Amino acid sequence: MAEQTDLLVLGGGTGGYVAAIRAAQKGLNVTIVEKYKLGGTCLHKGCIPTKALLRSAEVFDTMKESDIFGIESNNEYVVNFKKIQERKQSIVDQLHSGVMGLCKKNKIRILEGEGVILGPSIFSPVSGAVAVTFNDKSKEEEIIVPKNVIIATGSSPKTLPNLPLDEENILSSDGMLELETLPKSIVIVGGGVIGVEWASLLNSLGVKVTIVEFLDRLLINESSSVSRQLKKSLKDKGIDILLSSKVESAIIGKKGVKVSIEGKEKLTVDKVMVAIGRAPNVNGFGLQNTSVKFGNKGIEVNEFYQTTEGHIYAIGDCIDTMQLAHVAMKEGELAVAHLLQEEVVPINYTNVPRGVYTNPEVASVGYVKDNVPKDRKVKIGKFNFAGNGKALVYGGNEGFVEVIRDEETDDLLGVSIIGPHATDLITEASTSMYLDATPLEIGEAIHPHPTLTEALQEAALDTYGLAIHK
Repeated sequence: MAEQTDLLVLGGGTGGYVAAIRAAQKGLNVTIVEKYKLGGTCLHKGCIPTKALLRSAEVFDTMKESDIFGIESNNEYVVNFKKIQERKQSIVDQLHSGVMGLCKKNKIRILEGEGVILGPSIFSPVSGAVAVTFNDKSKEEEIIVPKNVIIATGSSPKTLPNLPLDEENILSSDGMLELETLPKSIVIVGGGVIGVEWASLLNSLGVKVTIVEFLDRLLINESSSVSRQLKKSLKDKGIDILLSSKVESAIIGKKGVKVSIEGKEKLTVDKVMVAIGRAPNVNGFGLQNTSVKFGNKGIEVNEFYQTTEGHIYAIGDCIDTMQLAHVAMKEGELAVAHLLQEEVVPINYTNVPRGVYTNPEVASVGYVKDNVPKDRKVKIGKFNFAGNGKALVYGGNEGFVEVIRDEETDDLLGVSIIGPHATDLITEASTSMYLDATPLEIGEAIHPHPTLTEALQEAALDTYGLAIHK
């Protein structure tokens, strides 16, 4: 007999479980179908584990530079990668336990297995019933008939035809997280967020890193001045960066992987990492049984995350929006609000904060100076961390803050930051944009001294030519 429920969420990643909790808080009976573990890519293969590794790299960097702070030691610091990985996993396990507890607290039913969406059938006159095959093969298949479905199936690492992943020699970010020992050398194909984060942490831990990027700069979606500063910072740390370059092949041999790069000498390295982005997961769970439209870019939805079948929604990496955990969370909340017929204000994706956890960190919100609409007359304010007292005390004085102001409307159009704690500092800018604050209001608000936030204050004032310390 088929099981009835108000909402079935297909995929228990960040977007999926947040949507489920919100729906349960609103009084709905909710079921999640998840084939791996609650928390999805972000918790198990993305945001959290990589940031844990980056933190270990940051600590090691600080130890190596301790003499700058007057702390001298005769001991040699050694990377114990096994312990680093164990610490990473303990953080992931703790957070996973927390997510499980939240779902239990909200009386959400968790089905561990794979779900396939069915078309109209004896179970339902419309598409949306879900057949669940359990990971525990002793359990019989179960049919769930929900009033609404939210698809949150996430994404998977992309690769190239000439770089087939074996997750041993040619690896995606998934395979990198499973390494038991550090390679001595690596080529990272791709200079986007994933590529530069891994390049930064591996370099800090003593790996010889080469980034090969097809485009003419790193982090193509960030400010060009930020890209230049990041390139300089990474090169100063010993990372080789090949821009406007194409990997032709990677041949696995007894002495490593021989990488051929168009117009360059061949490199032989221990590992190759492919970091060219992630593809939406749209196959293998029955979309073809419905009239839902989908393609290589993901599932098609409207501004409220409804598919072409109004009771079926889709959120997160499986749709063509920003592949960020906090975006998936918000999309999940809004999808639930819409199916409950609550008022929904669609997301302005331009004003979503973005973060890159390299050393130095990069963060931005709104427009960057390279993509401001041509009909906008803007003033760009800038302040270097070299002029910020807290940055000098902290030892992270490279980088800057850029603020973009619309000269006609006085609107805050965007903020870009490269420097210490940029991913935390961007929150003030993001909140200011959400509350429709002007750069002058940011500049006139009293900021505690000494803090890194004063750099944002000065850059905001600089859009009017009023910066005090510049």
